[in-house]
Formats: sequence, C-alpha cells, structure tokens
Amino acid sequence: MKKILTLVLILVVTGTVFGQKTVYYILKARALTEEGKHDLAISLLDRAISETKESGYFTQRAEANILNGNYSAALSDYNEANKLTASSGEYGLARIYSLKGDAGTALYHLELNLNSSFRKGEQEIMLDPAFGVIENRSEWRQFWKKEWYSSTEKSLSEIEYYISAGKADESKAVLSELKQNNPLNDDILYAEALINLAAGKYSEVIKVISGLTLQYPGNEKYLGLLAKAHTGASNQVAASVIYSQLIGSGVPDAELYILRAECYRKTGETVKALSDIEKYLDLYPENKNALSLAGKVESASGDNLKALEYFSTNLKLHPNDPECYIDRANSYFVSKSWDLAIKDYSMSLDLKPSNSDTWLNKGIGLLNSGKVDDACHDFRKSLSLGNKRASDFISNNCIK
Repeated sequence: MKKILTLVLILVVTGTVFGQKTVYYILKARALTEEGKHDLAISLLDRAISETKESGYFTQRAEANILNGNYSAALSDYNEANKLTASSGEYGLARIYSLKGDAGTALYHLELNLNSSFRKGEQEIMLDPAFGVIENRSEWRQFWKKEWYSSTEKSLSEIEYYISAGKADESKAVLSELKQNNPLNDDILYAEALINLAAGKYSEVIKVISGLTLQYPGNEKYLGLLAKAHTGASNQVAASVIYSQLIGSGVPDAELYILRAECYRKTGETVKALSDIEKYLDLYPENKNALSLAGKVESASGDNLKALEYFSTNLKLHPNDPECYIDRANSYFVSKSWDLAIKDYSMSLDLKPSNSDTWLNKGIGLLNSGKVDDACHDFRKSLSLGNKRASDFISNNCIK
C-alpha cells in the first residue's frame, strides 16, 4: 500500500510539473509574439513540440506563423492541433482562409468552430480583423442570416459590452428584458452577478457565483468573477486561493500571477508576491504595472533600495508616465529623502497637474525641507482640487 501511495504521489507531482512547463512554454511564446519576436516564439515552440505534442503548442505556433506571413505553416499547425484536440484549430483555420480570400472554406471552418466547445462569441468574431477581407462578400452575409446565437447569448454579450463601457443603466435594462422573456437560469444569474460586481455589490456576487461554482467547479468564467468579488470585498485570502486554483489547473493567463501577487501584497505575504511578479516579469520584463507592483512589495518588505531600483527602471522605460514618478517619489518620501521626493512629485505634476494627493505630498516634503511658503502654496492647491486632508496642514502651518 505504501508503494502504491508513493507512486500516486510521484505521478501527481510529475503531472503538475509537466502542466506548469506546458503553460510556461505557451505563455512565453505568447509574450514573444506580442513583442513582435515571432521567430523566437516559433523556435521556442519547436523545442516544446519536440519534447511533447500538445495542441496548445500548435495553435500558439500557428499564430506566430500567421504574423510571420507563413500561412502554409500556420494551416499545418492548426490541423495538427485538431488531431490532438478535436476542433481546437477550427477558428484559426477560418481566420487563415479568410485572410487568403477563400470565403467558402473560411466559413466552413467557422461553422465547425461554432458547433464545438471552442465556440467563439459573436462580438469577438465580428471585431476580428481577419474577417474584414470577406465581410462584404455574399457568402458572409448569407452565413449570418442563420441565428448562430440564442437570444440569451446575445443579451449576455450586450450586458458585457455595456458594463465595459460603464453604461450601468443600459446593462440593467437588458437584464430586465432577459428575465421577463426567460426562466431563471445560470446565464441570467451570471449576468446579474456581472452587473452587481460593477455596482460594488460584492456579497451578492459571492453568494450567487459560489453556488454556480459548486455546480461547475472548474468553470474559469465563474471562478474569475468570484475572485474579483472577493477582492472587492477585501477578502484577499479567498481571492488568492481561487487564483491559485486557476493557475494550478493550467489556465494559460499570465495576468493571474499579477492578480494573485496583489492579493499576497495586501495580506503581507511579500515572498509569495515577489515570486509571482518575477514569473510575470520573466514574460514581460518591461511591463509598467508589474514593475510598479514589484517596487511596492519590496518597499512593504522593508527593502527600499530594491524598491527604488524597480521604480527607476520603470521610469527609464516609461518617462512620460506620471504614476511612475509618483511611485519613486513615494519611496523617497518614506526614506525622508525630501529633495528627491519633491523633484519626482514635481515631474509628475508637470504631466498631471490635477492630482491633489501629489500636491499634498509635495507640500509635506517642502515643509520638511523648511520651505514653508512653497509648502503652503501646494497645500492650498491640493485643497482647491478637493483634498480635504490639506486643510489641517494649512491651519497648522499656513495661518499666521
């Protein structure tokens, strides 16, 4: 029995490591492709495929080949993906044949996609520039005369669009109509949860989506929404557990590492947070948000010098971003390096003069540098922009 348990443990650990390696190859290739380094992405995936055949490797390599203008290689990759995982390459095949101007074959593969578990949403298809080549063709117009999506699917798409555009009333109107015309179902519950999340009703979202995840424990869409609700409700531990579940299940989304790192930062688990950020920076070494978060985590851990290193790197990469100046200024502020803090706050205000907190902090720096008149000017500016905290500094330092 002991030998059997040991063997099972070895298989589980090996499977987890293998899964992580697979996801890493896909994420790294995707990052290289986004940077325009298509040849490097293809070389990386060539090596991955030589080790093991995974449909995700082939679909990702196909995307790099398309951007390289090698449609023949991309077609071959999508067909190989289909052999490994049925229908996984159909949407890609539809895109390539559209780019080649072959409307009939493109729509044949698009139909196969719409009838599969890899089915794309209507909005995504309509906004895909690959289909712009054939969108004025009679075959395309004829194809869309068929109702490929249910009324519920279309309403969900509308609600998602309105929420992304900040149009709360419009999304509620669509939901109301959806409820009137359909019995209560999982899609309606999800739609209502989306609207409640946008409205900050986190407890209601958690209650509903927790029930859905019990029915569908591996549903990425539900888990992602639940994690956001827990984050909004300041339950960072619960959110990090869900992000860990998504990462552990092999979801190829690099943003999950940043989301989990932010949770760890807020719970004070700086070592875990930095580990996640390093994974992300390995993929996107110049990402502004990741470098900023890394600096904040280092600062929280007490290593202000390392924090300053991250913030300075960020500024070199993004010299016209006011937030990057604020990050470094705040770090100087903490170490009481007032002149350096004032300089960075000033640079930030040159780029974004409406930030009341920056005026306040610059004023505090000036006050600590003995420049009371200049400090009072900044405190008054901060107050004029709506920062009520500035009034205490004015009353204590500027009224003679």
